[in-house]
Amino acid sequence: MYGWREPIDWLFSGQEIPFLFKVSYTFFVGVVVIVYWRYYGPANFLWFSDQALLITCVAFWLESPFLVSMQAVSVVILELVWIVDFLTRLTTGVQFLGLAEYMFRADNPLFVRGLSLFHVVLPFLLLWLVYRLGYNRHAWIAQTILTWVVLLLCFFFTKPAKNINWVFGPGKRPQHWFPPGVYLAVLMAVLPICIYFPTHMALRAIMPK
Repeated sequence: MYGWREPIDWLFSGQEIPFLFKVSYTFFVGVVVIVYWRYYGPANFLWFSDQALLITCVAFWLESPFLVSMQAVSVVILELVWIVDFLTRLTTGVQFLGLAEYMFRADNPLFVRGLSLFHVVLPFLLLWLVYRLGYNRHAWIAQTILTWVVLLLCFFFTKPAKNINWVFGPGKRPQHWFPPGVYLAVLMAVLPICIYFPTHMALRAIMPK
């Protein structure tokens, strides 16, 4: 009697996250990885937003509050700033911070730029996942440690011209106001104190445990 409903129930079943969501997200991430790897190179996946995209894919399948919470702490605020920067340039032509400047460069293929619109969805997706799975209060410490490792990798093994995660200066170009090591140390302190901890406190207050 209910046999016709079984495929539909299967697609939308799961402990907390529907199976169809997991498959759709995984397919999109697969496309992004292939295109970005060919166009930008593997170092591009050191960007925190790209890491969040990949780690969230793992968190989808594991339904892991810990991994989801880490990425929410890491990028929700930064992605919201990216959205403001993108919409400001799109609607007024004025570049706010330059985070989304590459979205308006004609030398970047339109399809590649289109894939980067995941920045618009990712912070809200992460907040939804944290709401569904719960917030792990240890996530901000773990994300801080991961961030320090990634920043050191970017500093020692990537080109200053790429300036991945702004390890050489705020914006597109390296800064020259402070010694590079001093600037890096400041960045390693600013992210946990000014971004991660406030996000942690907000999520801890409003999200299920």
